Amino acid sequence: MAGLVLNPGVKRREAWAWAMFDFANSGYTTVVITAIYSAYFVAVIAANTPWATLLWSGALAVSYALIMLTGPWLGRWVDRGAEQGRLRKKPMLLVTTLVCALATLALGWAGPGQIGLAVALIVVSNMAFGTGENLIAAFLPELARGRGLGRLSGWGWGLGYLGGLLTLLACLVWVDRGQTLGQSAAGFVPGTLAITAGLFVLTALPTFIWLRERPVSRSIGIRLVPGLSALRAFPDLRRFLFCIVAYQSGVQAVIVLAAIYAQQAMGFDTRQSIMLIAVVNLTAVVGAVMFGALQDRIGHKPTLTITLTMWLLTLLLAWAATDVSLFWGVANLAGLCLGASQSAGRALVGYLSPRAREAEFFGLWGLAVKLSSILGPLLYGAVVWLSDGQHRMAMLALAPFFVVGLWLLAGVDLRRGRRAARRVR
Repeated sequence: MAGLVLNPGVKRREAWAWAMFDFANSGYTTVVITAIYSAYFVAVIAANTPWATLLWSGALAVSYALIMLTGPWLGRWVDRGAEQGRLRKKPMLLVTTLVCALATLALGWAGPGQIGLAVALIVVSNMAFGTGENLIAAFLPELARGRGLGRLSGWGWGLGYLGGLLTLLACLVWVDRGQTLGQSAAGFVPGTLAITAGLFVLTALPTFIWLRERPVSRSIGIRLVPGLSALRAFPDLRRFLFCIVAYQSGVQAVIVLAAIYAQQAMGFDTRQSIMLIAVVNLTAVVGAVMFGALQDRIGHKPTLTITLTMWLLTLLLAWAATDVSLFWGVANLAGLCLGASQSAGRALVGYLSPRAREAEFFGLWGLAVKLSSILGPLLYGAVVWLSDGQHRMAMLALAPFFVVGLWLLAGVDLRRGRRAARRVR
């Protein structure tokens, strides 16, 4: 099976080491962005002010904008190193890992009312995380064959959700301890950040020990003007990148604001939010692995079409759900969709990218994802602010992103796109 998925010369241990970075970094998104710190920021740091959700979304938007601005410079720097025989992708991945972990640890220093410090640290930590995400994605085509991209990508996302679950469960033990001792959220949340930072560094070690960097790809950065100009020769890849911007805007809003929605719209407390996200992570593992294999069997496009349709259904059910038990069911459906859509998008970019320029186009994939991470959460935060705290209305406002995504996906011709990629040597 490994021979059908992996490129010649790539060992299973190396593929596992690559996937382990997804395992390692998912604790950050799960604890800081999704489950614990986002709701803590709104309720405690910003004291539930009407603009708290918009401020949280805005801080993340700034971090993603910085990634987009620094991407071209990073790409040129790596290119020069590759021309001189110095491989810089893996060292940069180490730098971003350490910066993200240290900034996450420092978030624990921001107490109630210290909004400026919290925002600054969120920007730094998330910028480091997002840059590392682009770097690790650029290794994927070096490891997997064209028809194996979906499966390896699915394994990575699946391990990622397991890593997020591990970190979340460790934090749950810490939260239970704090609540038993009578601590408030300000007392136990800093400990969850220390756990997250420590596990990130520890579980990323296999990546830095066994993953090899190969002088195949030209750039991991966003060579913005050259890259966008080059897309004229790849109309299907270009259309799919716009499709990613559309549907990922909805996905990123759900990721960023899940715990905020659970607490503000459904009345969950911190412990209940952690349990909810933990269970969703399990269903996301199933979604990533199951749909990763499915896309290699029935095709990337049909699988993603099914997934985006499921996302639309999820949003409608979340908007309608007032009963807690129904909301739990909706959340698990979202988990299946989350694992499937994340895995399918990354694999399809690799499928449509020419071998000689894979990393350059993965840089554009990073641009698309980061742009969507600005648009979706900002729209959600703006709707909450303008509607005087109506989180249900904000959730429903995300539905058009998936409608546009389905329309754009319908016009992508994978056979034509794959032929265009293969013509480039």
